[in-house]
This record gives sequence, C-alpha cells and structure tokens, in this order.
Amino acid sequence: MQIGPYQLVNPVIAAPMAGVTDKPYRQVCRDHGAGMVVSEMITSQSGLRDSAKTKFRSDLDGEPEPVVVQIVGTEPDELASAAQFNVANGAQIIDINMGCPAKKVCKKAAGSALLANEQLVSEILTRVVEAVDVPVTVKIRTGIAPDRRNAVTIGRIAEQAGISAITIHGRTKACKFDGQAEYDTIAEVKQQLSIPVVLNGDIASPEAARIALKHTQADAVMIGRAAQGQPWLYRQVADYLTTGQHTTAPDLETRVKTILNHVNAVHEFYGPGMGVRLARKHIKWYLAHWPVSIDDQARRAITTTDNAAQQRNLLAQFLTFSQLNLAA
Repeated sequence: MQIGPYQLVNPVIAAPMAGVTDKPYRQVCRDHGAGMVVSEMITSQSGLRDSAKTKFRSDLDGEPEPVVVQIVGTEPDELASAAQFNVANGAQIIDINMGCPAKKVCKKAAGSALLANEQLVSEILTRVVEAVDVPVTVKIRTGIAPDRRNAVTIGRIAEQAGISAITIHGRTKACKFDGQAEYDTIAEVKQQLSIPVVLNGDIASPEAARIALKHTQADAVMIGRAAQGQPWLYRQVADYLTTGQHTTAPDLETRVKTILNHVNAVHEFYGPGMGVRLARKHIKWYLAHWPVSIDDQARRAITTTDNAAQQRNLLAQFLTFSQLNLAA
C-alpha cells in the first residue's frame, strides 16, 4: 500500500488512540512490526498548542518516516492551520479524525459527529488538502447510526477533495465499540473508490485480518485495542498476510525486555511523576497477556505506587521470577 510517496513496508497499521499511541508506544509498535503508526489526535485549536498535553503529543523528534499526525476539530480554516503547523513540525502525512465516538469529542461536533454534516466534511477535507503539500488522509466510521450509514458518500467526497487514503472503522458513531464490526459497508466503499481503503475494527488475530481483507478487498488493516499488551500482534498479522504461516509470539526474555523498556521510555519521556501514572495502563495490559497470573496484592503494588523506580523494580521482579518458573 502506498500513501503519496510513502510505500508501507506491510499493510498493518497501528491505530491512533488518545492516551495510548504516544511517542514511546509508537516506537514499540514499530519495533514489533507495524507498517505505519499514527499519532494520538492533536487538537486543531491554536490556543492549546502550548499546553503540556499538546506539547507531548506534538513531539516528533527522531521518528522514522512516514510521520503521521492526526488532527481533530470542526472548523475548516482552523484544521488547515493545524495541518500547516504540524507539517512544519515534522509531519509527513496529515490524518483527519472523523471517527472518534467519544462523548467529549462528539459534543463539540468533532470526530464521528462530523459525519452528520456532509457539506462541512467536504469543506474541511478540501481546505486541509489545499493547505499542505503532504498527503492528507481521513479516518471515519460507517455513519452516524446503523440506519444512517453514509460512508460511501463520505468516501466519494474524500476522493473528490484529494484525500490520499481513507480508513473506515466498521461501526457507526452510535455503536461506539459495542457489538461486532460490519465490513459490508467497507467493501462497498472499496468498490466505489480508487484511493486506498484501510479497514479497522475487531482485527484481533491474523485470521481475522485475512478474512476481513478478503471480504472487503481493502488495502490494509488498522489494529488498535487488540494490540494493547501484545504489540507483537502487528508482526504476527503482517507475517500471516504475507506467508500464510503463523509467527509465534516472542520468547519470554524478549517480552520482558519489551515491557521493561517500554515502561522506562514512558518514565523518561514524561518524567518520573507523570510517567509512573501513564505507565500503569500499559502495565495492566501487558500483565493481562502474561502467561502467569499475578496475585491481587502484587498487582496493586505495581500499579498503585507513585515511585517510578519502585514501579519498574516490582514489575521486573514479577516478570523475571515468573519467567524462571516457566522455564524450569
């Protein structure tokens, strides 16, 4: 799959997830086989560019290409300005968020709420494409509600506006993350468009990716929640799509190094105070996929401490001890 001048090394993309796909996590995803990663959504409001949250999310220093930044907002000119700002900051592809179902985003008529206003969608996409000289992509859902699916119309609008690729989550805004993703709408969009189409939603295994791609004829898959705590899923899916053979998860030693290096990177990136808090969710996800269960007392000790060194040491002790027991 190609987006503008950028040829992806494989058709498996790490989804943008607010509060998750920060700089340390993006590196973990790359290390474990993601063909492309997308940043957390960055607000288009210029008045928030100096906020601590936006500064962390805008840190692109040293990232390998293609550097993909997702922006979110509702005003065409504001989004165009945000696209220009992020390109100047190192973004090589701009992605526009029209898929987030979160209440705090949709109540501002942003994210997937935009799908209800097709004229505004057209104005935003056209304005952003005209504002920058890098590829612009968009992430959407299949529509506002199951009885109001308009992804085909939005796809045509996107292609006409000059969008380079479109990602579609197989649920509507109203569905949030409930129920199963449906791929018939994505298949219909793919039939109607000439630009690359990426499918998203419920891709939790290599087999699921292969079945969904065959059904939709999409060009790539995007994986989000399923890779939390097991980032090697990206390589497993990519290898299976290429060879039809299953790649086993990394050995325990490699997994221990991945987990501890990730936690260290979070501590270093945010500083020990904020880092220890933000590392907790990643630790919980890793422990959920660890082959040995952890007792509640040890889990609480690891995930409630406010001391970065203690968090890492307690986690290392558990992982190393259980690794040795499994090897015995």
